[in-house]
Amino acid sequence: MTESPHSLDPEDWEAFRALSHQALDAMIDDLASLRQRPVWVETPEEIRRRLNVPAPREKIGFSAALGEFYQSIQPYVVGNRHPAFFGWAHGAGTPAGMVAEMLAAGLNANCGGRNHVGIELERRVAAWMAQAFSFPAKASGLFVGGTSLANFLGVLIARHACLGESVRRDGVGGEKLRAYASTQAHGCVAQAMDMAGLGTEALRKIACDAQGRIDMAALKAQVVADRAAGEKPFLIVASAGTVNFGAIDPLALLADFAGEQQLWLHVDGAFGALAVFSDKLKPLLAGIERADSIAFDFHKWGHVPYDAGFILVRDGEAQRRTFAAPASYLTRAEAGLAKGEIWPCDLGPDLSRGFRALKVWMTLQTCGTRALGEAMEANCAAARRLAALIEASRDFHLVAPVPLNIVCFSLSGENGDAANRRLVETLHVRGLAAPSITLIDGRAAIRCAIFNHRTTMDDIDIFFAQASELATELRN
Repeated sequence: MTESPHSLDPEDWEAFRALSHQALDAMIDDLASLRQRPVWVETPEEIRRRLNVPAPREKIGFSAALGEFYQSIQPYVVGNRHPAFFGWAHGAGTPAGMVAEMLAAGLNANCGGRNHVGIELERRVAAWMAQAFSFPAKASGLFVGGTSLANFLGVLIARHACLGESVRRDGVGGEKLRAYASTQAHGCVAQAMDMAGLGTEALRKIACDAQGRIDMAALKAQVVADRAAGEKPFLIVASAGTVNFGAIDPLALLADFAGEQQLWLHVDGAFGALAVFSDKLKPLLAGIERADSIAFDFHKWGHVPYDAGFILVRDGEAQRRTFAAPASYLTRAEAGLAKGEIWPCDLGPDLSRGFRALKVWMTLQTCGTRALGEAMEANCAAARRLAALIEASRDFHLVAPVPLNIVCFSLSGENGDAANRRLVETLHVRGLAAPSITLIDGRAAIRCAIFNHRTTMDDIDIFFAQASELATELRN
């Protein structure tokens, strides 16, 4: 049988093979030489103009497209693979994860459902995570783009658990649902309330203690006040690693209170939840095993390539009831490709889904959870070292606690806000390091989020020396 004249496969498979091998070698060389290049390089205007062209009507070919990639794309990415990238909660990826992405793309499996190994692998990862968090066997899990979406699903599941099946048909029916999170909670929690049709004002933002953890007395008082006003508390969103500086809410106390008040306890553990892989850090999460649902990202401290968010739900049936919907094109069978009682599309809104489980499975198989946990411990030790250097410095001072791997500090002096911004921007532009700016008590602060498994104590010392030198330069 001849090939289809409309096939998009290569005309010359051997030529394609050679170019593909070169591309893989080029990416391996790129990873191996990260330290030899700037952390970040801004995309030049010339390159922006070069990319700003209409979609090609005629093909330019694979070789030319790869050449354009090497010239116009590869040098100008965000920089989070580099050991001196400290800006945001970005994972660094691994070579094994990179290859897994290639393999998954080659398989091109739609993991929305049906009877194939991609679904089995997703269930296996969910079972591994249920074991890691000491969840029961009836727990379920689902891959999503990131924790922002996982938190949204958590709100929807909690809403359904509170109001029952009628909420899917009739909406909230005028019920004044109220949720609770600390003032340090990620902004996506309020956004989730908005998208769930409850409104951002339905999220009560509770004050924090000096360590950035939700104030239990204030929480209890707000719930009592809301009930007295005829409103309906239904959800607590706890933080396991707040975005600003990594605070962990008192999870055991929140679990006690949620149980007493019959509230759903959801944990936003975007990066901090995976500290369960570390024997030293896991005790900080005591109580997380009692949560009703947990959201986290494998692509942060798990170093899986973007994107690989996840939601784990204690009661898998509660998750299924929230999302499963009958459809003729999703009819199940007793045998064949349509076999299967519960598919991922029954656990969330997506039907078209990529094979995210493969890169997580490959990363865990290649590295093991022990090594991932030890890398987290090394990041926390590096944060403590940077904090110690700052405390001993005349140029800088700490502006927040350092419970995990995030250090927030400021230049000393009256013009700290503006000077902090200039220092961070200069480090970026010179390609030396990539911290970020955040607001602590309304003031601009330098934020170093140390997530990279490649970062060493030498990298911390070099960064601090560069920052100190720049502090002097900017003052003169």
